[in-house]
Amino acid sequence: MAEARFVDNGNGSWLLEGELGAASVPALLARATPALSGSGDIEVDLKGVTRADSAGLALLVELMRESSRNDRRIVFSHVPAQLLSIARVCGLEEILSLSK
Repeated sequence: MAEARFVDNGNGSWLLEGELGAASVPALLARATPALSGSGDIEVDLKGVTRADSAGLALLVELMRESSRNDRRIVFSHVPAQLLSIARVCGLEEILSLSK
């Protein structure tokens, strides 16, 4: 299993890497939440995600909610096809503004 982690690239840009599942999501959310309290737009690049399930989608929903609470806009880029498929089934693709 690839270790999941957020990498702070500065200026509100984050890289998400590894596997997004039930085992990794709580720690990722705990790491990301303080960073969402700042100001300005946020970009989360998912090009380093190797596998994702519904817990990974739940992570994106929580990141969106937390950024919204702090009046910040969040954008997810390079979303893996697997995660896009789950989002489509759940009706969340447009709400989360997901892009490949």
